[in-house]
Amino acid sequence: MSYYDALETRDPAQREAQLMSQLPHLLEHAKLHASAFADILADVLPREVTSREALARLPVTRKHELLERQQAQRELDPFGGFSAIGWAGLRAPRGARRVFQSPGSIYEPEGQAPDYWRAARALYAAGFRAGELVHNSFSYHLTPAGAIMESGAHAVGCTVFAGGVGNTELQLQAMAELKPHGYVGTPSFLRILLERADQQDLLLPSLRKALLSGEAVPLSLRQWLQQRGVQAYQCYATADVGLIAYETEAREGLVLDEGVVVEIVRPGTGDPVPEGEVGEVVVTVLNPDYPLVRFGTGDLSAVLPGTCPTGRTNARIKGWMGRADQTAKVRGMFVHPGQVADVLRRHADVGRARLVVSGEMASDQLTLHAEVAGSPEGLVERLAQSVRDVTKLRADIQLCAPGSLPNDGKVIEDLRRYD
Repeated sequence: MSYYDALETRDPAQREAQLMSQLPHLLEHAKLHASAFADILADVLPREVTSREALARLPVTRKHELLERQQAQRELDPFGGFSAIGWAGLRAPRGARRVFQSPGSIYEPEGQAPDYWRAARALYAAGFRAGELVHNSFSYHLTPAGAIMESGAHAVGCTVFAGGVGNTELQLQAMAELKPHGYVGTPSFLRILLERADQQDLLLPSLRKALLSGEAVPLSLRQWLQQRGVQAYQCYATADVGLIAYETEAREGLVLDEGVVVEIVRPGTGDPVPEGEVGEVVVTVLNPDYPLVRFGTGDLSAVLPGTCPTGRTNARIKGWMGRADQTAKVRGMFVHPGQVADVLRRHADVGRARLVVSGEMASDQLTLHAEVAGSPEGLVERLAQSVRDVTKLRADIQLCAPGSLPNDGKVIEDLRRYD
């Protein structure tokens, strides 16, 4: 068995002791260099936070709170005081390499450290090795997904083709001519590429592995890929904290990354749940550049008993099991309730609306149900354009009579199945 480094096979007690010993330093650094945590942790003595029990007493910062602080401080600090790095004019003393924008809009910094988001570990577990060519179909603009995987591939020693999103025919041509050893990107786009290859009787014999993220990977899709000679692995990462967990050849859950402290808490609280119980994934990332402490991802998962059969000794989670709030991940992009409100603000003649996500995973369908009196000319087209402008996603529009939508406060409804 081959491992990325010795950290993966540490004695669990040693790992826990080393992680907990880093917490006081991280909290002290966060209070000194990230003004948001100076406020959030104002009454916390970092030297006393040396256990999970002590960590669990700290407040959880959720994505909507991060967004609210960023919006409130746009003129002074677009990171809302959460980042310890920036550029000239910000309070952060050290420079960021790049800055990204996720839907919301939420801004994330990239620091100077190699493999800043720690994706190399997931790529290595998926079978990628030095000297291989990786076809990267994650986005290279606005959001950091492309950079996350590229920096990890470089850390492994791979060469990267920067495919990005879209341009299916050009990407397929590049695959046929460059003969990459593996693919990284969303599972839905890989399926589109391979279906198009089938239609064109185009053989891609070099493509033998894939690291997938951004969407769930149902068993049916994994089997479909395997029938075409592609061994698919998945990893769980976010733009805020980087890699959280990754799949191994054992196919038994996702092993936690070595650079994070992960808790599973009861949704809406900061209280850890017992092992095996489904709850929200809360992450403390040991990154001095962007020292997020108890960051609530809004994702649901649960801890699996025991350790990975591959010999990796870190804890495992079941993987992504849905959202703890109404935020949904569609075609690799988060869609927030606030974005639905942004769409409605552009159309005074529309009352309530509900964004419905349906279809099978890797084949998402997005429909905006909008209450409106009558059928104003051109409204369907205008709403469709607004949804695309705000969310960067295409949606069907269904107009409905005023008062016809359920009065339950739900603005995003996810009807997809995850089994």
